[in-house]
Amino acid sequence: MRRLASVLPILDWAPRYTRGDAVNDLFAAVIVTIMLVPQSLAYAMLAGLPPVVGLYASILPLVAYAIFGTSRTLAVGPVAVVSLMTAAAVAPIAATGSAAYVSAAVTLAFLSGLVLLAMAVLRLGFLANFLSHPVISGFISASGILIAASQLKHILGIRAEGDTLPHILAGLAHGIGGVNPPTLVIGIAATGFLFWARRSLKALLRRAGLGPRLADLLAKAGPLAAIILSILAVVLLGLDRAGVRIVGEIPAGLPPFALPSFDPALWMELLPAAVLISLVGFVESVSVAQTLAAKRRQRIVANQELVGLGTANIASAISGGYPVTGGFARSVVNFDAGAATPLAGAATALGILGATLFLTPLFRYLPQAVLAATIIVAVLSLVDVAAIRRTFAYSKADFAAMAATIALVLLVGVEAGIVAGVALSLLLFLWRTSTPHVAIVGQVPGSEHFRNVERHSVLTSPDLLSIRVDESLYFANARFLEDRILAEIAARPALKHVVLMCSAVNMIDASALESLEAIAERLHSAGIGFHLSEVKGPVMDGLRRSDFFAHFKGRVFLSQYEAAAALGGAAGKPERPARKAQEIEVASSN
Repeated sequence: MRRLASVLPILDWAPRYTRGDAVNDLFAAVIVTIMLVPQSLAYAMLAGLPPVVGLYASILPLVAYAIFGTSRTLAVGPVAVVSLMTAAAVAPIAATGSAAYVSAAVTLAFLSGLVLLAMAVLRLGFLANFLSHPVISGFISASGILIAASQLKHILGIRAEGDTLPHILAGLAHGIGGVNPPTLVIGIAATGFLFWARRSLKALLRRAGLGPRLADLLAKAGPLAAIILSILAVVLLGLDRAGVRIVGEIPAGLPPFALPSFDPALWMELLPAAVLISLVGFVESVSVAQTLAAKRRQRIVANQELVGLGTANIASAISGGYPVTGGFARSVVNFDAGAATPLAGAATALGILGATLFLTPLFRYLPQAVLAATIIVAVLSLVDVAAIRRTFAYSKADFAAMAATIALVLLVGVEAGIVAGVALSLLLFLWRTSTPHVAIVGQVPGSEHFRNVERHSVLTSPDLLSIRVDESLYFANARFLEDRILAEIAARPALKHVVLMCSAVNMIDASALESLEAIAERLHSAGIGFHLSEVKGPVMDGLRRSDFFAHFKGRVFLSQYEAAAALGGAAGKPERPARKAQEIEVASSN
């Protein structure tokens, strides 16, 4: 039963489901449904799809995730970034809004689901670690800017095309003379109202005496209020005849059963985008799920999350939807509303289904400018300027990866941006680890500790060189360590022993092993002993599996103190640190 529950997490929480859980789940479902209906319509428009497709993508995926996902509060559905990536992937294949375009989006969802399930079978969840936080943060911030800019044409009521920021701005500048005044008024009013509702409405309602839950519900209903008011304005004032673009006819009824295209050429064309969407969606989803789970001391299983998201995307595809993932904003709302189990998501799916069956005719006169305002207000919260400042202050290398990602997303496109960001992160990692921090260490007087001679006043001996490398040893840095040790030896004519302190070495690959053998041989030829200290167990196991010790003529010491005592390096005069005392206060103690 436990093994089955690991594959079907619903079997873990369903037997313990209580009436209190049901009340909390239903309340959360009401709030998320109110939030998700306008978001689904808006994000489908952002993806270049008919608005009803956003509703289709918000029904079966929620049910599938409730069965297979491990997060109790993650809300799955269309999100802004994945919608943008869908548009970027499908637009070169078919005309926006056409039947072929919808079919390609459905196929993309199906492919994304297969990629996620394949990653789960192969237990490849760790691949998401290659998307570093600065790259993801930069990608999401740039995507937020790009999405907001792309929606300005709907606020202005003009036609403007473009996939990159320069093209979008050029299109806006070219069409600025054709601004439709009623559309502009609606767009500005809706944007201002939604910003106000997001920031101030809940506090205003609380001051008016409403309870926290009711105030939160009404505040989250801001987009729905904007939709209702704008529809009334269009109908009563005949604004559609004044040039205000409306959503138009939205078909009512159950989501259709859809099959993806099985054209091999289309699959090959969409596969790179499906892989990127899967990785980005998985990283975003798991990050949100783990953050929320930690607050309740719950556990997220990353590989099972791949199953949950994979089945959610396949469910979206067979119901005529497009790629989905866990959304940050709606998941936080779901959590804050008190959702106790994934059944809140299934209840939300019922609410969306009800809207699809009975309310879609009411959305006919919904201005596209209001949907654009909904998108703009949602995505501008993704632009994290503070994270950019923090990264710049902390690590220039990480900031370079972030800046490159932002620049390429805005100037070239979303896929190029994230691929370049990942590639640059890996190159920077190789560069940093290829020149690891290496310290000459000495004994702290009156203790058994050994510290960097440049940071501490320590005891050293001219006979013994104690050198510590603060990185695992592998092909990229093996020659660097070899050159550094030989350079130190050349500067110490009285040297008799060298001890490599391995306390920070977690792995030694075959290239580094050959370098260690070469170092040992060269030092032995020069009449200098070469020894190791503080070698970790797994590293020692690897050395024993090789023939390293068949040729190694030195010793392996449990601690650096033991090595210094055995080799006569504990005595000596204090060596003064190169840094000032006040600098040492803020420096690492190592």
